[in-house]
Amino acid sequence: MGQDDDAPAERFTDEEYAFLRFVRFGQLPERILPSQMVEEIKTDLPQDVPERAFDARKWGEAGGL
Repeated sequence: MGQDDDAPAERFTDEEYAFLRFVRFGQLPERILPSQMVEEIKTDLPQDVPERAFDARKWGEAGGL
């Protein structure tokens, strides 16, 4: 057992790797230039999360996890 046992059996050129990426993922969208980018500002208020998802008095033992 030599050091090359873990090496791939085939070696691909950069063009072959590019073709395999294209076959697997398709064509990428055009690059967006920094001058075309816009800053996104979130305006929705964060949702309040209740401390408990249910009231044990209302659901009894069946609602316990």
